[in-house]
Order: sequence, then structure tokens, then C-alpha cells
Amino acid sequence: MEIAVFDRLAERARLLARPGHRRVLGIAGAPGSGKSTLAARLAERLGGDAVLVPMDGFHLAQAELVRLGRADRKGAPDTFDSAGYAALLTRLRDPEPGSVVYAPAFDRSLEEPVAGSIPVGPEVPLVVTEGNYLLHNRDGWAPVRALLDEVWFLEIDSEERVRRLVERHVRYGKDRAYAERWVRESDEVNARVVAGGRERADLVVSRRGAG
Repeated sequence: MEIAVFDRLAERARLLARPGHRRVLGIAGAPGSGKSTLAARLAERLGGDAVLVPMDGFHLAQAELVRLGRADRKGAPDTFDSAGYAALLTRLRDPEPGSVVYAPAFDRSLEEPVAGSIPVGPEVPLVVTEGNYLLHNRDGWAPVRALLDEVWFLEIDSEERVRRLVERHVRYGKDRAYAERWVRESDEVNARVVAGGRERADLVVSRRGAG
């Protein structure tokens, strides 16, 4: 992403980070679109005024996916605890004075969520959250949109996005042939679902800019 584009996005995020009232900024997009990278850069730029809380912390555990018969679809809308994510966003929007809210993270080396990993103090004015299904309006995800003050939809060239996904899977230990098949049969299926929420975003951000 061009430096000038990122600077504009960071300034827009800073306007949300006003002391005295907690706001939540969501960054949505298909797998491999760069959501995690952008969200992390924004949180770093804003320093103590923002905390990053990824949606991926609400992946169902692998054992539960196996029990439900969904392990081969990990990453699909019904392989997350969407109600738990919405409940956390509700707590984050209206923090109790003096109370720290702990959010889960997702460990890609383990492919498992890790509870209580991210502390969000009551003084932090902005929570940045990112994930595939922030704009999805089915499968239990519909309540999420109303809990976000702004949602940005991030998109890049599909070939570049697929390449990134394959390389990420390989980096975390998958065989390349398996990674390519998983991207084709799972990640890209989910990408088409994610694309259905694009029109509900406040801002669409592409590799060439924002509009």
C-alpha cells in the first residue's frame, strides 16, 4: 500500500480515536487481502490510542470442528463463534470504568485460538478489529455490523491475494500442493462469501487507493 494512502487511512482512524468515548473500527476483506497487516500498522501508528483485536480469536477449536464435522471447512462462517465475537464487541464498545477486557488471539503456528491474550484497558479510545465476516449478514454474523462505528473493505488483485495465501500456508508448515488445494477449495469459497458484504462498507480500500 502506498505511503500516502496509508497516511490518509491512519488520519481517518485517528479521528475516531477521541478520548472519552470508545469507538470500534472494523477492517473486512477476503482471506489474503492484507487485513491483518493494515490493522497492525494502524494500531502501531496510533500507539496507545488503539488496540488490535482480531476476529480470528473466535475460531472454534480444532477438536470442536472435528466434532461438528467442519474441520475440512475451517475458515467458513460457521466455523467461528460469531455470537461470542458480537458479545465481546458489545463489551468493548461500553467498557466498565477501571475494568480491563481480555480478548482472545489466534496462534497461526498452532492453528488454534488462545483465550485472554489481548488486554484492552478502559482508557483506550479505539479498538481496531479485522476479519473476513464483519460485513456478512447471515450465519449469525448480522449483529456485528451495528457494533462497528466504521468498516473498511480491503481488496487487492485476486492473483496476488491467492499467491499470498499459498505462501502463508506454506510458511506455517503446509505442503505446497496441499496449500494450493486448500486455497482453491476453501479460502476462495470463503472469499466469494466475503465479497457479498462489500457494499455495506463505509470505505473501500484497494492497492491503488481508496474510494
